[in-house]
Amino acid sequence: MATSTSSSSNQPYMPYRHLKTLTGHQRAVSCVKFSNDGSLFASASLDKTLIVWSSSTLSLVHRLIGHSDGVSDLAWSSDSHYICSASDDRTIRIWDARPSTGGECVKTLRGHTDFVFCVNFNPQSNHIVSGSFDETIRIWEVKTGKCIHNITAAHSMPVTSVHFNRDGSLIVSGSHDGSCKIWDAATGKCLKVLIDDKVPGVSFTKFSPNGKFILVATLNDTLKLWNYSAGKFLKSYTGHVNRFYCITSTFSVTNGYLNCCKTVCGTYLILRFLNWHPSPMDLAEAL
Repeated sequence: MATSTSSSSNQPYMPYRHLKTLTGHQRAVSCVKFSNDGSLFASASLDKTLIVWSSSTLSLVHRLIGHSDGVSDLAWSSDSHYICSASDDRTIRIWDARPSTGGECVKTLRGHTDFVFCVNFNPQSNHIVSGSFDETIRIWEVKTGKCIHNITAAHSMPVTSVHFNRDGSLIVSGSHDGSCKIWDAATGKCLKVLIDDKVPGVSFTKFSPNGKFILVATLNDTLKLWNYSAGKFLKSYTGHVNRFYCITSTFSVTNGYLNCCKTVCGTYLILRFLNWHPSPMDLAEAL
């Protein structure tokens, strides 16, 4: 497996082919994510709405209306039934996104005192983590809608990214204050400060699929890969230009590439694919 992965990683990736342009939002698109089962995907926009689309027909399934200001981020539950959204109206909403339902908002989570910028479900989908311009991180119970941990002064500037690891026990967060921190999801305590550089700001963070690595994007045109447990910097990736936007990056689980993308004025741009694995064996373990 390691040998074949190493061989395939030297091959150039196949370019994407434009299939269709989806129109439906009235303002810039801030986020787009596929459901975990791949049958649907959702987009969020500064027009205060989210749209759920069919992956097979590329048709509109639901338009989710309820936020009173722009929507910055969204996340899917593990069973692909629900979406949580983060908005400049200072709330998080949980939506029923199943095609057979009416796309209703089932809960509104209130507590942040400034724009909610990032949000994610844990793998069990019983908790949600959110990050805000109020510099706090909150952990919510999905069933009751209650905030079970309010991590005040989590960062000294807006929180740009929050993400659970594979078993939901840890949370990684990034901020414009230039830091990347690891938190205990059960207690809300800070376990490790992975980066504390002040400048440049951290625009995005994410655990790798195996939970061993953390990908960090910074506002100096750079992606960095860290070994979480060792606290070691492994590799940096350059090539794209970004000093202003919170670009979403992710791991491929099939061919060892990083995918970096962003939205500008409602248009999705694939920026670059990068070979990410520290070694063939590490990639074999990740898969």
